[in-house]
Amino acid sequence: MISQIEGLPAGTLGFRAHGQVTADDYESIIVPDVEAAFALNRKLRLLYVTAEDFTGFDPGAMWNDAKLGARHFSGWDRVALVTDVPWLRVTAATFSFAIPAQVRLFHAAEIEQATAWITEASDG
Repeated sequence: MISQIEGLPAGTLGFRAHGQVTADDYESIIVPDVEAAFALNRKLRLLYVTAEDFTGFDPGAMWNDAKLGARHFSGWDRVALVTDVPWLRVTAATFSFAIPAQVRLFHAAEIEQATAWITEASDG
């Protein structure tokens, strides 16, 4: 299940993953929010948090994530991933070089720092 993180500034989206994330979670929550935000903004920032009860992604969810990322490949300004899940941290670190955005990993205890970083003004 995916829930929205409220209270972020315009141009910044936040999502929290709970339990097993499914393709339907992407289609019903993430995709509409991302598409609506890109209709208003050239660049977006993303805060993605895995909750303590996060268990993983269904294959369909991973495919939808890849499709969404490819569709807006150069549209991301910053991406903050907040997780203590070892395989997710390794995967994100391994592939972050391929994303044309600033990508930072944070541990669950660093949620406040991640939120501050994703919402701070750009360097230039």
